[in-house]
Amino acid sequence: MCFGKRNGYRPSGHFHAKIYTGPVSADRESPMARSETSPSRTQGSGQRPNACCFCWCCCCSCSCTKPSVEEMKLWAQSFDKLMKNPAGRNVFREFLRTEYSEENMLFWLACEDLKKELNKSAIEEKARMIYEDYISILSPKEVSLDSRVREVINRRMQEPSPHTFEDAQLQIYTLMHRDSYPRFLNSSIYRSLVQGGSRSSSES
Repeated sequence: MCFGKRNGYRPSGHFHAKIYTGPVSADRESPMARSETSPSRTQGSGQRPNACCFCWCCCCSCSCTKPSVEEMKLWAQSFDKLMKNPAGRNVFREFLRTEYSEENMLFWLACEDLKKELNKSAIEEKARMIYEDYISILSPKEVSLDSRVREVINRRMQEPSPHTFEDAQLQIYTLMHRDSYPRFLNSSIYRSLVQGGSRSSSES
């Protein structure tokens, strides 16, 4: 059975779905792949992706300023506050990596990037990349979506827009909120950051 028919997504004309064949080499990566979502493409290399969340250096797109204890404590007040904070997102993504579910955050970030795009050809290219990386059943980074949302995506992929994955993004956001966020607040990653920040404040 062909891939297109199996998924209900039949790309038209110049828009072709591709079978995932493994990580893309660094010299072929698109600008989007080298942005905040880039660590996913370095998984499996034996090296841990940049650790800005813990050394607070300037090696990625997050804020290079270490968040205050008060700021980190705000992350525990609501999931929205965590996700709206660049440093908070990076710490949460580090936690998701330990649970082997980092693809949820990477998909959400890719959708946020797509929604800011205005160029039609760039929208189509980014939508194709998101589909291949996170929606395709052939991808090792496939996110968990129900059949209704998948059907919506397959229809919208006939003519991609910045909001093609809106329903899927909301479903993954809700999944992270209900499933991963409570465990994150009780994790050693989050607790050690808050405790370490508290000790630094008291010593200064």
